[in-house]
Amino acid sequence: MSWETVIGLEVHVQLSTASKIFSGAGTAFGAPPNTQACAIDLALPGTLPVLNAQAVNYAIMFGLAINADIEKHAVFERKNYFYPDLPKGYQTSQMAAPIIGPGFIDIPTEDGELRVRIHHAHLEEDAGKSLHEDFHGMSGIDLNRAGTPLLEIVSEPDMRSAEQAVAYMRKIHAIVTYLGISDGDLSQGSLRCDANVSVRRPGAELGTRAELKNINSFRFIERAINVEVARQIDILEDGGSIKQETRLYDSDRNETRPMRSKEEANDYRYFPCPDLLPLDISDDDIERMRAQMPELPDARRLRLQNEYQLSDYDAALITEQRALADYFETLAKGCGDAKAAANWINGELAAALNRDDLEITASPVTADQLAQLIARINDNTVSGKIAKQIFEALWNGEGESADVIIDARGLKQSSDSGEIEAWVDQVLAENAEQVAQFREADDKKRKKMLGYFVGQIMKISQGQANPGMVNKILQQKL
Repeated sequence: MSWETVIGLEVHVQLSTASKIFSGAGTAFGAPPNTQACAIDLALPGTLPVLNAQAVNYAIMFGLAINADIEKHAVFERKNYFYPDLPKGYQTSQMAAPIIGPGFIDIPTEDGELRVRIHHAHLEEDAGKSLHEDFHGMSGIDLNRAGTPLLEIVSEPDMRSAEQAVAYMRKIHAIVTYLGISDGDLSQGSLRCDANVSVRRPGAELGTRAELKNINSFRFIERAINVEVARQIDILEDGGSIKQETRLYDSDRNETRPMRSKEEANDYRYFPCPDLLPLDISDDDIERMRAQMPELPDARRLRLQNEYQLSDYDAALITEQRALADYFETLAKGCGDAKAAANWINGELAAALNRDDLEITASPVTADQLAQLIARINDNTVSGKIAKQIFEALWNGEGESADVIIDARGLKQSSDSGEIEAWVDQVLAENAEQVAQFREADDKKRKKMLGYFVGQIMKISQGQANPGMVNKILQQKL
């Protein structure tokens, strides 16, 4: 009998404010330890928090993006627990009255779109960070992150596979980066999630869940969930039971291991923060933020399909990142060939970025440079094969433009009919046996053999023969 996986995610998004949620301390990543934690972040006696208005505005924008209710009266509370990287002894958060109420996000799946319900999203402050390396059996505490503004997005348990969970996480990433409320950098902890995972027999009540804590990679989310699902199924099929607990994912061993028993809300003794007034949001506040909303991923995908006649597949890949969609539009307008622009982005450019582990914003080849290269293919200055060599040269900084590289290396494609005819004659003379076989073959085999002859001609011309003219002259000769 089969098992059904049930997944809900709690996604933590670090908001891109210049200062922390309750203080004026900076939030820049990579600062020396404990240089960005002020007296307010440490809750020293006599200090009072002041709410960062930009964090509120960003939360409202996210709520509008997911079609959620914006709560007009939100309350900050103290979540009480002791941990060395929590200097206050509590975390200022929201529970009873969060700023964002129910909403939803639609994600692509193999069976079509799936609507994942959002239970709520709330503002809170981040904790510090424990450092365990280089301290010879001790731990160091870096409080730079303490007080950094977070938006925690809590889904309903609507996902049924690790692939769906990754698609949901990617959609959250796309939304917050399009809005500009977070840089979404998973490597820096700007986007991370806790995954609540359980299994059940189809149609049965929800099973006991385990929470997988602080996962900050799309690949690790998928691997961690699949490992945890397999662990739970093995236990249940052996007659055991699942403990409600928090677990950590060990990527080196590809396993989850216990961290602590899972707490309930009442374990944290929530109570309203006496230092912060309730947050009252007006209709004018909401409409002011609505007016600042940019075009969101789903709307941009549909526009690119209509405006540039892209396939749904190409449009979905390109609009997954705002910077990539911006690159595409600049490229398509520059070269005048949207389909070729999409093919190069999803082909050569994507492969080079993956190979060198770069984001599109760090691409050595600009959209304008690639636009000129595509234009040179389309006007028959170079062949597609030579264009790939030019792209690599641009990528390696060996020329400032496609035109400069073409001229410097003599890569201009030949359309001289006499020169091409001489190359064709040479290949046919060197392959007399294949020519005889071609003339005796059926149409299907001839097509395949024609590709062989073309390949040989392009080889001796060093890729500079115009492929269209090669095919025309070759077929005439044969």
